[in-house]
Amino acid sequence: MEQKETNEQKLHKIANELLQTEKAYVARLNLLDHVFLAKLMEEAGKGTFPVEVVKNIFSNISSINAFHSQFLLPDLEKRMGEWESTPRIGDILQKLTPFLKMYAEYVKNFDKAMELLKQWTDRSPQFKAIIQEIQKQEMCGSLTLQHHMLEPVQRVPRYEMLLKDYLKKLPQEHMDRRDAEKSLEIIATAATHSNTAIRKNENLKKLLEIYEMLGEEEDIVNASNELIKEGHILKLAARNTSAMDRYLFLFNNMLLYCVPKFSLVGQKFTVRTRIGIDGMKVTETYNDDYLHTFQVSGKERTLELQACSEQDKEDWIKIYELGKRAPRWIRDNEVTMCMKCREPFNALTRRRHHCRACGYVVCWKCSDNKAPLEYDGNKINKVCRDCYSVLTGHTDSEEKDGKKKGILEVSSTAQFSGSSIMCGFLQYCEKNKPWQKVWCVIPQKEALVLYLYGAPQDVKAQCTIPLLGYSVDDAARTADPPASFRLSQSKSVHSFAAESEDLKQRWLRVVRVAVTGEVPDTPPPGDAHVLESSQEPSSESL
Repeated sequence: MEQKETNEQKLHKIANELLQTEKAYVARLNLLDHVFLAKLMEEAGKGTFPVEVVKNIFSNISSINAFHSQFLLPDLEKRMGEWESTPRIGDILQKLTPFLKMYAEYVKNFDKAMELLKQWTDRSPQFKAIIQEIQKQEMCGSLTLQHHMLEPVQRVPRYEMLLKDYLKKLPQEHMDRRDAEKSLEIIATAATHSNTAIRKNENLKKLLEIYEMLGEEEDIVNASNELIKEGHILKLAARNTSAMDRYLFLFNNMLLYCVPKFSLVGQKFTVRTRIGIDGMKVTETYNDDYLHTFQVSGKERTLELQACSEQDKEDWIKIYELGKRAPRWIRDNEVTMCMKCREPFNALTRRRHHCRACGYVVCWKCSDNKAPLEYDGNKINKVCRDCYSVLTGHTDSEEKDGKKKGILEVSSTAQFSGSSIMCGFLQYCEKNKPWQKVWCVIPQKEALVLYLYGAPQDVKAQCTIPLLGYSVDDAARTADPPASFRLSQSKSVHSFAAESEDLKQRWLRVVRVAVTGEVPDTPPPGDAHVLESSQEPSSESL
């Protein structure tokens, strides 16, 4: 008889799964960084194609790789080696949270990276040949570069999943409880950005599939297009009693009415009519000879259609009537998981919410959209992401992500100043924004992160900069104030200016070490004295 696995064994198993998946993840990062990126940069250096194109495709993958291979993976390996005396992972994963901004940058750039990759694969035979040559190698596992590039986007949601499983098995009084819950809270929030990118990538793949089904004749592969519903339907003929097989593709901006055509390879369709969503009306009809009928009327054409069942008819009509009449709310006790993403509900990170358009019970991540509803006097209501797409014609995209940029900025406290490697006032400028005075701190416990506060007594940082992988440039520029220097990575550029050349050099000595992944030494007392003398805020700004 098999012995039942103890709770301690389950916790060890989850922690070991985290370690093993981290090893596999680092192998993928090394492949992207040291093989694909290195080979393409080498060829770009010969002038075959632009160096900037390669940099824009791979974004900050080198910094992500450096953090995981030099810090997180070694920490996990060490912890698993001493698991008997220290059975915990929450404290280690907390070290990941300041570096989530790396993922924010990578995820934000992902769509553009995919677009550039496609453009230059089509445009440059050498570019395409290098990628194909690498993809043939055993280390690629018969997977494409695009597949490997999706790995960092998927990694943060994987941490969230493992942490949730870990917390389910973790006793309330366990020493790791507090750290694990804190890590999950921050990682779960960060995962929303990755999940959005994953959905968009899946949507793009689906659009490409439909593009091929339609004989590559319809212009539908566009980031703003989103498939809402598809399926077989019967068309009622006006002149005879026969019903003809048809297929509908409903997008957030149009309906494609298609005719199936013979094909030996997969489904193929010819578009018979394209009907714009604007002004379209859908009404239920009744026919003595045919069941489950409804009518679609648009500017371009009116269609008499028959669904395969009453439920299928209701589903098609419901999509068009969203927001026009109050939905029937699904009861909370009727479901145990989100009706959109299928994740189980829990009291900590995934509570129940109702979409005011369709009445489904969804989690907060899937209901983080708002739209005006006609039945409620066009007041703004909370809706799920699918209803948001139908009601507004937009996806829950960059515009919304942009407003949430601060989510990945880790909250902290100015108490770092008392145990910091370096702290003090600097003038700061990002992009073309005005210069402002900020209180800068590099904490001892997070020696590779620069925190920017409005003042020393602030309890939340305005911004965090994970220094690992940044380039440091202190060349004088006429447009910048004296004693200035810059940190740059991919498209991200942060400019700083110290009160004196001497103070600038003290900062540079610390920062230049931190960007390499080494822990900087704490400056001698003389340096601290200089910093303290500069702590008094000035009313002047550059």
